Amino acid sequence: MTAENKGLWLGLLGVFIFALTLPMTRLATGTSDAPQLSPWFVTWGRAALAGVLSAAYLYFSRARLPQAQERGPLVLSLIGNVVGYPLLLGWALRHVSASHAAVITALLPLATAAAAAWLMHQRARLGFWVFAGLGSALVAVYSLLRAHQAGHGFGLSWADGLLIGAVVAASLGYVAGAKITPSLGSEKVISWVCVMALPITLPGTWLTWPSQAIAASSWLALLYVGVFSMWAGFFAWFRGLSLGGPLRVSQTQLLQPFISILAAVPMLGESLDAMTLGFAALVVMTVFMGRRMATPTSK
Repeated sequence: MTAENKGLWLGLLGVFIFALTLPMTRLATGTSDAPQLSPWFVTWGRAALAGVLSAAYLYFSRARLPQAQERGPLVLSLIGNVVGYPLLLGWALRHVSASHAAVITALLPLATAAAAAWLMHQRARLGFWVFAGLGSALVAVYSLLRAHQAGHGFGLSWADGLLIGAVVAASLGYVAGAKITPSLGSEKVISWVCVMALPITLPGTWLTWPSQAIAASSWLALLYVGVFSMWAGFFAWFRGLSLGGPLRVSQTQLLQPFISILAAVPMLGESLDAMTLGFAALVVMTVFMGRRMATPTSK
């Protein structure tokens, strides 16, 4: 197998791992009618698990300490990817289905490109911003239609606001980590982020430990998002990008919302919804076109 094909398969593995984050998080937190682990505990617990594994990895790989100029981006990545994204996602998934969340979070690749244009001072083509605006409009229309179907009138639900906040937090965290990946190394970036968070996540896990009985499936879901979504998935994803090339392998991300939607059927008992699948396809199409135009313009 060539390095390019190996990279593609590793990229697909990373996308599959990340796609299961939505149904697994909903399984861990439960719903508003049948709550399980609190979103706070899931946020701290998953990061604490990843932090312990990261500490072992950094020790045995004899990784160097982050330099002064690398610590700022690591902290921003910590805020976005360790706290912001999982916490906002966890609260939202108590009130909306994983399939619903998959449509909103499908905007993440475009949001990441937009964050890169802002934080890394890249000039994207006008077409990129057009498709970014179109994708955002599609998500807004989907949310309004969902609210109307639920009998809430034509208005965005607060859960959708949380999902949008999660997308923004994750995109800022991704770009902050990307800025120091060339100097620190991709796998070590996520590992240092998780280790730096341990002084917060370990006490947070202890203070928010559930006092009521929790279903075994919720504990297993927490184990998944801590070990795989927060840590091991990045190893497969970053290695795939390195071997297969970012341009080719990153396109596998377009499959992520569909994997999330399909996985939610057997895992959570959700039904396939024509409107959800249709809007997911339209949003993914805007992401595909937008990312093709995200390359910087010549100055």
